[in-house]
Amino acid sequence: MKLRTSRGLVAIALGTALVLSGCASGNDGGASPSPSDAAATDIPTPSAEDIAALEAVKVTGDAGAEPTVEFTTPFTVSAATARSIDEGDGDPIAKGQQISMQSAAFLGTDGSKAMSTWDSNSPEQLVLDDNLYPQLLDVLVGKKVGTRFLFAAPMNDGSGTLVTVAEVVETKDVPDPADVPTRAEGEAVTPADGLPVVTLDDTGKPSITVPEGYTAPTDLVVQPLIKGTGPEVTADQTIIANYTGWKLDGTQFDSSWDRGTPATFPLTGVIAGWTQGLAGQTVGSQVLLVIPPSLGYGASEGHELQNETLVFVVDILAAY
Repeated sequence: MKLRTSRGLVAIALGTALVLSGCASGNDGGASPSPSDAAATDIPTPSAEDIAALEAVKVTGDAGAEPTVEFTTPFTVSAATARSIDEGDGDPIAKGQQISMQSAAFLGTDGSKAMSTWDSNSPEQLVLDDNLYPQLLDVLVGKKVGTRFLFAAPMNDGSGTLVTVAEVVETKDVPDPADVPTRAEGEAVTPADGLPVVTLDDTGKPSITVPEGYTAPTDLVVQPLIKGTGPEVTADQTIIANYTGWKLDGTQFDSSWDRGTPATFPLTGVIAGWTQGLAGQTVGSQVLLVIPPSLGYGASEGHELQNETLVFVVDILAAY
């Protein structure tokens, strides 16, 4: 997944994640940092030593505020390990829901804080499905909004262990996949002249032809191609979408169509061109986006899409 999203916890930016697979539902960081591609049955089980180590981590502070986390350094675990801190006192949390949570991550090497959503007041979203480590489902499903938990896992780059504390602040029901279409449905819209030309195959999968001499725009281009009849999408919602992305030279760099399943991500966690371009569109729509670097990945050093103008065709299948 090339879009920067908040599918995993803040920890993913440092090379670990709460999700088993980052492709279908998105992940953070933009450069496709990925947790293990192993199936859930291949995920190592934490040892008794791992469990004891996480039990020794001290978490204090009032609910609703970033807690203080204390542990002896260097802190390490051999496998992903989770621990429930309290039950919470809000609405029940069920498998299949999306949770919003505040979280902070700490380096096991020296205990320093690496990242915190409390600092920016930007809760992250996570869907409680089988893409999650089973250890996390165990400490979340059946608890209530307000519950806190700890999660520790070795970072993918081998630089140590990351310890994350999180507090669930909201839940949302996720649409039943059986009720979500696979392609945009609505009234065709005639696009403006001179834009990249979109062609659909029999399944609805798009391809593009960039006109010769097409000049990269300096402003975001938003061109509906199909007008859906569903409700308007708001910038704080999560969407389910099929999409493909290309560089301006026509080189494809990502496609949910090729993975065979729609992607799910909050519009609060994707590149600005997506947030601005899709908010206000209706569910069921297909939208062509031409995104200048300033609303994409800008001058992100070393990023494969650094300074690139990006072209996306997005089918908005659901929003919640």
